[in-house]
Amino acid sequence: MSSSPSPGRRLNGADRRRTAVRLGPVLALAGLLVSGCDARDVYESTLRFGIPEPISEQGQNIHDLYLGSNAAAVVVGVFMTVLILFAAIRYRKRSDELPRQVRYNLPIEILYTAVPFVIIAVLFYYTVLSQNYVNELTDDNDPAAGEVLEIGVVGFQWNWQFNYVAENVQVTGETNRPAQLVLPVGRTVRFQQSSPDVIHSFWVPEFLFKRDVIPGRTNTFELTLNKEGEFIGRCAELCGEKHAFMNFSLRVVSEQEYDSYIAGLQADPNAEILTAPAGSPS
Repeated sequence: MSSSPSPGRRLNGADRRRTAVRLGPVLALAGLLVSGCDARDVYESTLRFGIPEPISEQGQNIHDLYLGSNAAAVVVGVFMTVLILFAAIRYRKRSDELPRQVRYNLPIEILYTAVPFVIIAVLFYYTVLSQNYVNELTDDNDPAAGEVLEIGVVGFQWNWQFNYVAENVQVTGETNRPAQLVLPVGRTVRFQQSSPDVIHSFWVPEFLFKRDVIPGRTNTFELTLNKEGEFIGRCAELCGEKHAFMNFSLRVVSEQEYDSYIAGLQADPNAEILTAPAGSPS
């Protein structure tokens, strides 16, 4: 006879659990299909612990640090779980008789005090190396460094302005027209950030780091972009009423496309609106 419940029968606890077990994989697969995610993208994102794929040399450095830190956390977590399970099973209660009471074990206490300090020191060391690399600026007097593209970033309530310093052109976002930033792949870009009102934060998730835009102070950092594509940038600092709409688009293009784009801007400052990529934030 079939064990499935009749139409008028109410499911008991065991039936509900069996139904949930059967439906679990089906619902998981349906969720994946509905989300529109490619299985390969999900797999690669899982390997990166969910962080975006970096599009700059500096971002790759942060990416490697992040994965290394998470790998260390996984190793420590597994080791501690094994120790906890071992202690729970090996020394579980077998009778009402109290176990032999012992005093502290000095070597073990020294060990579990020293090991965390070693782990922290190693993580701190690699974090400082990565931080120094990300904050390093090109020496303008070094002929081997190549030409640095300077971009002035102005964050204001509630939009962005991008100044192409050497080219003497700028792009300013409007309420219904987010600013567009176009950069060439393979070039070192120096961002000089400022704000006339409150603190903002310049953030493109694929950069894997963000930098505050502070009134009365110029924050400077450099990136060497190594991947073409279209990306969304945001303000990551709560800056007022329309903070949620303070987005911009980033296009990383070839050197030839970049030169053509700048020539178009110099001929017509409104040309950037015509070349805005599909799917720009609104």
